Amino acid sequence: MTPPMTIQLAQASDASRLSAFAHRMFHETFGPLNTPENMNVYLSSAFNEARQLAEIENPNAITLLADSDSTLIGFAHLQLGDVPACVSDRHAIELVRFYVDPALHGRGVAQTLMRQSLAAASARASSVWLGVWERNARAIAFYGKCGFHDVGSHDFMLGTDRQTDRIMWRPTDDPPPHGGGHGG
Repeated sequence: MTPPMTIQLAQASDASRLSAFAHRMFHETFGPLNTPENMNVYLSSAFNEARQLAEIENPNAITLLADSDSTLIGFAHLQLGDVPACVSDRHAIELVRFYVDPALHGRGVAQTLMRQSLAAASARASSVWLGVWERNARAIAFYGKCGFHDVGSHDFMLGTDRQTDRIMWRPTDDPPPHGGGHGG
């Protein structure tokens, strides 16, 4: 059962709590599979408060926060920018980050946040693409259930470790995902 929650656009005042939550989600998800050195390099640059504030204030980006009882339980960050060659729609928006607290996986939070993310994306682009680590089978399966299709790959640098992300894509006008399931 989906817990009671609200999903709203992030505000500048959310940068600190978003930074802490994003840092924790990334570390919990990928820390056990990577070296502490590479994790520290990435975490300190990707999830510091100044970076989160800049992303929230970026006019080409959308950051959605999912809250339950005033506690951040998930977030999605979408951004217009460069599109990889394997994505045929040159005006696609990237789903840069999509995280839900693991304690709530399988409770409908990810599906609800994804529906809201796709709705927000449709106001700016006709399709959405994302990169997901090839070793993150759970997230790949979730995105597949949400209508994303594997269209290629690109490199992702985690500190000094060159990793491979699968590129997944879907049009925004496809019916949104419904139901429970587990998510990232």
